[in-house]
Parts: sequence; structure tokens; C-alpha cells
Amino acid sequence: MALNSRARSSLEEMLESLQRREDNESPKDLPPTLPARPKPTARARLPSPKRTLPTSFESDHESRPAQSSTSCSVKKGEIKGGIMNNSGDKKDQEMEKEESPYVQVNEKERLRWDDSVEYFIEKKLRVWCQPHDGVWKSGQIKSTSGKKASILLSDGSVATVPMQELLPANADVLEGVDDLVQLSYLNEPSVLHNLQYRYSKDIIYSKAGPVLVAVNPFKDVQLYGSDFITAYREKLLDSPHVYAVAEAAFNEMMIGDETNQSIIISGESGAGKTETAKITMQYLAAVGGSNGGIESEILQTSCILEAFGNAKTASNDNSSRFGKLIDIHFSATGKICGAQIQILLLEKSRVVQLAQGDRSYHIFYQLCSGAPSGLRGRLRLKKASDYKYLSQSGCLEIPNIDDTQKFHNLMDALNTVKICNEDQEHAFEMLAAVLWLGNISFHVTNKQNHIEVVSDEAVTNASSLLGCSEQDLMLALSTRKVKAGKDEVTKTLTLQQANDTRDALAKFIYVSLFDWLVEKINLLLTTGKQHVGRVISILDVYGFESFKTNSFEQFCINYANERLQQHLVRHLLKLVQDEYELDGIDGTKVDFKDNKDCLDMFEKKPTGLISLLDEVSNFPKATDLTFAAKLKQHLNPNHYFKEERSGTFSIRHYAREVIYDTCGFLDKNRDLLPSDTIHLLSSCASELPEYFASTLLKQHQNQECKLMQSGMLACHKQHVSSELKAQLFKLIQHLESTTPHFIHCIKPNNKQITGLFEKDLALEQLRFSGVLEVVRIWRYGYPTRITQQEFARRYGFLLPEKMACQDPLSISIAVLKQFGILPERYQVGYTKLYFRAGQIDELEGIRRQVLEGTAEVHKFFRGRRARQDIHELKRAALTLQSHVRGEIARKEFSSLRLKKQVAREKLMAVVQIQSVIRGFMGRKHFSHLQSVKNSNVSKPNGRRFSEYKDQPPQISPSVVEELQKRVLMAEVTLGQKEKENAALREQVQQFEARWPEYEAKMKSMEEMWQKQIASLQRSLAESKSNLGTENIIRHPVRLNGAPSPHYYDSEDTSLGTQTPGGSTPIRFGYNGLDDTQTNGVLNPVSLLTKEFEERKRYFDEESHTIGEVKSGHLPSPNPVEEFRRLKHRFEAWKKDYKARLKEAKAKVHRLGHSEAEKHRRKWWGKRSKRS
Repeated sequence: MALNSRARSSLEEMLESLQRREDNESPKDLPPTLPARPKPTARARLPSPKRTLPTSFESDHESRPAQSSTSCSVKKGEIKGGIMNNSGDKKDQEMEKEESPYVQVNEKERLRWDDSVEYFIEKKLRVWCQPHDGVWKSGQIKSTSGKKASILLSDGSVATVPMQELLPANADVLEGVDDLVQLSYLNEPSVLHNLQYRYSKDIIYSKAGPVLVAVNPFKDVQLYGSDFITAYREKLLDSPHVYAVAEAAFNEMMIGDETNQSIIISGESGAGKTETAKITMQYLAAVGGSNGGIESEILQTSCILEAFGNAKTASNDNSSRFGKLIDIHFSATGKICGAQIQILLLEKSRVVQLAQGDRSYHIFYQLCSGAPSGLRGRLRLKKASDYKYLSQSGCLEIPNIDDTQKFHNLMDALNTVKICNEDQEHAFEMLAAVLWLGNISFHVTNKQNHIEVVSDEAVTNASSLLGCSEQDLMLALSTRKVKAGKDEVTKTLTLQQANDTRDALAKFIYVSLFDWLVEKINLLLTTGKQHVGRVISILDVYGFESFKTNSFEQFCINYANERLQQHLVRHLLKLVQDEYELDGIDGTKVDFKDNKDCLDMFEKKPTGLISLLDEVSNFPKATDLTFAAKLKQHLNPNHYFKEERSGTFSIRHYAREVIYDTCGFLDKNRDLLPSDTIHLLSSCASELPEYFASTLLKQHQNQECKLMQSGMLACHKQHVSSELKAQLFKLIQHLESTTPHFIHCIKPNNKQITGLFEKDLALEQLRFSGVLEVVRIWRYGYPTRITQQEFARRYGFLLPEKMACQDPLSISIAVLKQFGILPERYQVGYTKLYFRAGQIDELEGIRRQVLEGTAEVHKFFRGRRARQDIHELKRAALTLQSHVRGEIARKEFSSLRLKKQVAREKLMAVVQIQSVIRGFMGRKHFSHLQSVKNSNVSKPNGRRFSEYKDQPPQISPSVVEELQKRVLMAEVTLGQKEKENAALREQVQQFEARWPEYEAKMKSMEEMWQKQIASLQRSLAESKSNLGTENIIRHPVRLNGAPSPHYYDSEDTSLGTQTPGGSTPIRFGYNGLDDTQTNGVLNPVSLLTKEFEERKRYFDEESHTIGEVKSGHLPSPNPVEEFRRLKHRFEAWKKDYKARLKEAKAKVHRLGHSEAEKHRRKWWGKRSKRS
């Protein structure tokens, strides 16, 4: 026990000494180092560096045959009975050095490769070789001779190369795999070929372990949109994509330990970093979108920053000339609630100085091309070619880019982020002022090269836009006030000084405008009280640059890339291997290119590049050559520094060696602005210039006296290089507090054309980015690391029985044995468990299935319990409701019964009162009648009459009042009657006015009616004639005086001329026949005839009456309505009469036929008797 304690104590002392040494060696301004390893507890002994499983936990899977696997993803159907059939290979560690060209190969391994050459020849497997042109080509080994091999290349040619330069190629089945880790052979040509193959298929994304590799397609590819977002959000797609990286960051922030996340996008200029950042933001906006609409505002900030901060360079048509870190804040529910933007060092020299073929910032060209006429007039704008700042490079347009449309998009973006129209107008005024400042020219006035400002439209327009007088602007650009002791002296500037002053003013205005715009955006996107600390940061910085002439701007850009490359190397390579070593893991040692020494050359104090630059910049009389000599003096022995010709030096960056020209280094690092121009801006009437000047003066309040003596004022608190260094340290500290996700962008060619993949350029980027080393350490290392306590907590519940020993290590090993995880697939460290790539996914799949099954069981149990609770609640509610309803009914019944009793008593009381009152009134009336009767009996009538006649009538006041009321009512009624009479008179007048029209209608109606009557008469006559004919047929001989009807008038004429009041009776002669029979035959016709006569008389009388009303002899309220009713009755009777006439005709026909038959029978009977 004492021995164990001594061993533990010595190990702890060693770790603590290593930690103290790291703390002492690391500068104070470096980013945070790896956290110290937690001290082991005294309850458990530290495991040995190569820890094996206890004998009680021996796995029964060790005897299984090893299986190779290129995919570590969990598939459905692999889990049976809780045991996982794992794929593993015990030769993993033997293959590590065998397959990699990046680690020095020892002689034993070289012999093993030589032995396998015969196998490659026999199986006709492909290999990679580099013929004389230096390009990797694939072929087959045809033969060997000594240390050289004859290779049959894919194009049919044969090349002889040294065998030590041959590299194995992967099988065709692995061509185009999603993850480079899946390649059997990890070497440069294999990785390069896989990327090129996928690029040719428009598959621009590939995985390199934890890094996403994105190859710029230089065209639109169909890989984005709402459908793809939904697919990656719902895990329907798992292929490499920017969406997958963003989804992983979002899930880790919300579901994992809720730590902040960062997405770091790297690559050289033109590799597509800005577009990748925008695609990432689009996915996060779609996933975290809310009803507030702030996600659309965040997306539109990219358009604004791109217009003001991007420009065309020789290597990129849309190069970011600044770095930005966008922090997107999320609420507890995963909704976007705000954002903040941090800016890194905008390239201000591009405003006034351009290389041939470059353009200034996009906003200048967009404003000149797309501004509406009203705005152009207010800003006095001309074409872009009319401004010296824009036309000096000879490039005004970008192919396939519409600056006018871009300006309209910018206006929409400014409106979306709610920058008011007034602020937009002020910003455009400053842009126009910068352009007009560039057109201001000077002319020399004497031999001392002193100048005067040329007073032209440039001065007029610039002063108007700035809000100052022309004289003040000309004075600030041509003179400078300096202090000589206590006196202030004004000196005239030389031509070079005047140009520098004008350019410095233009640069200051533009950079201040950019900072002001970012500040406005941040205020509009601020999170306020909704911020809960969940952040996803997206870093997009300018890419590594190397041109023919590289100045201070490329120096700063490449230094920033060095710092970010160190962050990537540290997280993906250094920290991993350091952690292996500290935790006692026997991991693969991968050699990689560490740029820490190069970074120290930049940052080391006091002899680092930045320190020396600041030191020389503090001397006003120092020149650029002084700076070059200083570098030679202190840095010449450094491996990463090399002195070139006069005034130039080169630096071996992680990407490539770059030659820098020191011309302009000191001035750009100092970034001074004449104090006269600051006072000019302070006195301007426009809002923004005064704000820019006041902001600068607040930064330098303590340095005002010192700076005024030289007449210059620094635009920053520190020199530019020192400020950039401080910003980068702050940025790295922020990234260190997050979980990083890396995206490395590859530029396939320098010509920016689609479909061209330059292997040398792509391979160079893969080499300096460290992607190849990351792939190897990810494949042969243990990318998944989890503490023993966390592993036991997360997976311990998967064990079927509770273990007696509850320490995390025992539980963890029991879980690994339970699910058959092979020892080759993991290692146990002092504090953590380390797993091969994809192994933890298998455990996660098991855990997810168990949790889903548990959740399903819980669901059914909770459902059954809930249904039982509902039924109980229903029964209780029904019981309660019945009791409540009964109680309410009983209360209402008793109340109603009481009310009914009270009502009955009231009714009886009312009846009693009424009976008493009626009796009292009857008795009173009776007594009054008795008194009147008695008085009449006692007094004579004459006297009484005379007394009453002589006495005036006595009228009661109530009667008078009643009469007055009646009079008033009569008056009211009279008024109403008068109004009604007036209304009636108006109606009569209206009727009289319409009477002629009605009279004409009545005449036409009478004519039509007469025609219809005539038609009826003709129909009746035809019926009678038909009837007469039938009678004649039935009685051909009337010798015996058979009866026949005799009419007083002819049937054809009498019906049309008879008087309405009379009718012609039908007379029958007596012929001895049965009267009933005769009337039975002719009765229907007689009835119809009688009805027709009566109706004719009736209609004649009615029409005569309407005629008299029309002539005014008889009064009628509405004669037209009477005529309409008469017509309706006539039509109805006519229809009915015609129907009955048809029926009578048919009946007469039937009766006549039967009589004729009888007559014939009798005739034949008489004839037979005679015979």
C-alpha cells in the first residue's frame, strides 16, 4: 500500500512539474493552454500506461476473426439481444506506419513493403508514382530491377521510377468515399484523387475526420435550399455538407453540455470562405427562426458587410478585406434572439490605392451604377470612370456581376435591418465625399515644391457633402499647424504631403463609416434581456495572400492566418497527442508541421516582428529602410526569416514563403491623421463627420498635447500591428471557450473557372493546412474521449443487473464487456476512456434504442394510468353533479312551494278586498238612488223643473278635464285626418295622371275578352250542332212529332247579341217519350248553356261597373286593381268551362250511342214481327 502511495505521489509530482514548466514558458499574452489534468482520488490506484482488462472481465469475443471495416456508422439490424457484433482489426497499429508517408519509415517496415511488391504485381493492383514531371500518376507495377520499378501508367506509357517513391493506391470500390478516413491507404495522391473525383461529380464537400473540406466550384450547385435543410435537420441525409456541420454545432449547443460552439472557416483567398459562412448562417436562421424575424435581419447583414468590406483582387473577385466574427445568440428553446458582429482590421489603403486589375470596395461602383436619379442629384454623382480613386487600376466592372442589381439588393438589406432612410442618406454622402476628395488636385507654386489646392468642382462638391466651407477644406489640405515652443506655426505642405493628407482624410472617413455601420447593426441586433449565453460563433477571415508585391496589408493578413492555423493545429493535433501522453494512452505519434516557432517570431517580445515594427514606428524620423535594417539585426539567425534585396524580406509561413516590401510599412502602421483635418471634421455641419472626429478625440484625450506638437493624430490607440495582435488574442480566447467545428476551403484553380482542378495547387493547400495529418490522427487515434464518470453515468443503466462495485471504472468496463466492444477499439486512461472513430456511435445507438423502448413502455403505462384517472374523475364528477343537482332542485322546489302559497294568500286577500269594496260601492249607490227617489216623491215636478231651469248647470271639474282631453284628442285626430286627406289627394292626382294609361289597357283587355267570349260561343255552337246531328242520326224520322228543342233565337246569332239580363229559354215539344230520359240526354248541355248565360251577364255587369268608375260616375279606390281581379276570375272560369265542355261532349256522345243502339234493336224487332 505504501508502495502504491509513493508511486502515485511521484506521478503527481511529475505532472505538476510539467504544468509549472508550461506556465513559466508560455508568455502572458498567449491564448489559454491545455487545462491541467484532474488529480486522481485516493480511493483508486492509477492504472498503468498500458492498461489491460481485469481477468474477471475477459471478453469472449477475442477469439473471433478480425474484420476490416471502412465505415463506423451504426446500421439497423446490427443489435441483437443487446450484444453488438463489432468490426475490428488487430492489425490497426501495424498498419499505421505502413500506410502513411508522413512518418519516417524504419528499415523493418521498408522490407515489409518490398515483400508486398510481388503481391501488387500478382494481383495487378494500382500504385502511385511521380514521373519526371512531378505529377502523381496511377499505374501498375510491370517489373522490378534492383531498386527501380517499371510502371505501366494509365495512359499506356511506361515509366521507370525508384521503388521507394511508389505509394499504394486504393481499390476502385473506395473511389469517391465521403470521408477520407475510410481510405485504406492514406497518402497524398490517394487523398488528392478522391477530392478530384468528387469535384468532377459536383460533390464539393468531403470529410477529413472532424474537418469538412469544401472545394470551391466557382458555380451554383444544386446542394442548397429548404429541401436540403429539412433533410439534414431530420437526419435524412448524412453526406458531408456545411448544413451537417451547422446541425452538429446546434445539437451540441442544445442537447449536449450546452457549451458555446464555434465554426471556424479557413482557406486561402478565393477558396469560398465568405459563401460558406453565408450558407452556414442560412441553415442556422432556418433552424432557429422565430416569429420576430430577426433571422432575416442577420442574413441581410452579410449583404451589407460584403458591399462595404469586399473588393476584387487578382486572385478573387469577391475578396473579404476584413475579418469578422459573428456571434448568433439562441434562447433556451433554440430560437435566435440576437447577434453581434466583431470586425478585424479593414484594409483601408484600398480606398486610395489600387493594384492593376483590382477594384476598390464594391459599394463605390454599386452607388455610381445603381443610385436613383434623385439621389444622384443630391450627391452630385458621376460615372465610376470619372473618379480617380476608382479608375486608377483600369478595372471598373466584374464579369457576370450587375452592380445596379447589387445596389438594389443593398437597399433592401439596409431596410430589412431597419437602418432609417436618413442614416442611409448620410452614409451615401460620406461615400460620395470620399470619391470627390480623390479628385482634388494640387499645383506647385514655387521651387520649394509648395502647393495650392486647385479650386474646381471636386472641392465644391466635397465641401458641400462634408458640410464645411471650401476655404476651410482647401486650407486643411494645403497647410499644417505645428507648435514651435509656445508658438503655433502654419507651414505650407509639399505636393507629396498634400496628397498624403488628402488620402489620409479619405481613408479615415471610410473606415470610420464602416465602424459606424457595424455599430448601428449591432445595436439593431442586440439581444438585450433575452440573451441566455448560448452562442454559435462563425469566424470568416481574409485568406492567406501572396502577390508579386506584398506590403503591410498582406503582412497583417498572413499573420492573422498564422494565428488561426495555430489554433487549428493545437485543437486537432497538439492537444490530442498531449492528452494521450498525459493520460497514459499508447496512441500513434503523428508528426505534423507546427507553426508555433513562426508565430513566436511575430509575437515574441522584445525581438519579435511586431515589437520591432512598433519600436521603429515610435521614432518620427525612422524610415522603412531603418525598419529593414532592424529586422536584419535581430531576426537574421531565425530559420523562418530571410533578408532579401534592399528594403525587402521574406518569411516562411505555414503555407508558403512570401516576400514583403517594407515600403510604406511605418506610415501604415502609424496610421496618422493631421490634427487640422480632425478640427475640420469637428466643425462640419453634417452629422457623421462631427461624430467621427469626436470619437477619435475621445480615444486620445491624454495624448492631445503631445500629438499636437507634431501636428498629427493617430487614428488608433495603438499601432495597427499591435492592435491587430490584441484583437487576435481576444478572438482566440473567445474561441477557446467554445467547442470548435472546422471547415477548410480549397481553391481548385487560380483562374476562377469551373471544372478545372489543378492538382499541384490543391495539394499545396492540403499540405499547409494540416488536413492530411488530421485525417491520419483521426483514423489511427482515438477521436472520442469521455471521462470515466461521464461514461458510467451515461451508459451504466444499460447493464442488466446492478453491480456490487459502484466505482465508475468498473461500471465502464462492465458496459464494454456487456456489448462486446473489442479491446483494440478503445483504451483506458487515467481519467478518460478513449475510443476509435465511430465506436461511440455504436454505444449511442444501443442507448438510443433502450431509451426509446423505455419511453414506449412509459408511454403505455402513463396512458393506462391516465385513462384510469380519467374514469375515476368522471365517476366522481357524475356523483358530485347528481348531488349538486338534487340539492339545487330541492331548494328550488321549496322556494316555489313557498311562492305558490304566498301567491294563493295574496289572491284570497285581493278577492276579499274586492268583495268588500264592491259591497261598499253597491250599498253607497243604492242609498244614493233611495235618496233621489225620496226627493222626487216629496217635491212637485213643475217646481222642480223650474228650479232646475233657473239654476245654472253644475259641471264637475273632472268632467271638464275629460272634455278638454277629448277636444285635444279630436284636434290631434283632425290633424292626422287632414294629413291623410292630403296624402289621398296626392294619390288621386297620381291615379288621374296614370288613368289614360290604364284606360288604354282596359280597352285592349275588353277587346281581348270579347274575342275570347266569341270563341266560347263558337265552341258552344259547334257542340250544339254536333249534338243535333247525333239526335238526327238517332231519330231519322220524326213523323210522330218527336220532341226537339226550339229556341226563340237562332243559335248562331243569339249568343253574341243577347242582353246581359235575359236568357232564351229552351222549349220542348211533347212527343210521348219519357221526360227523364230526354233530360238525362240533354241535361249537361242545358246546364252549360245556363251557366254560360249567367257568367256572361255577370262579366257584362262587372265591366259596365268598371266603365262607370272610369268615367267618374262611381267612386272606387283602385279601378285598375278591380279590373285585374276581374280578368283573373274570367281566365280561371274560362279554363274550367272548357274542361267541363269537353266532358259534356264526351258524355253526350256516349248517351247518344246507347240510345241509337236501342232504337236499332227495336226497329229490327218490329221488322221481324212484320215478316
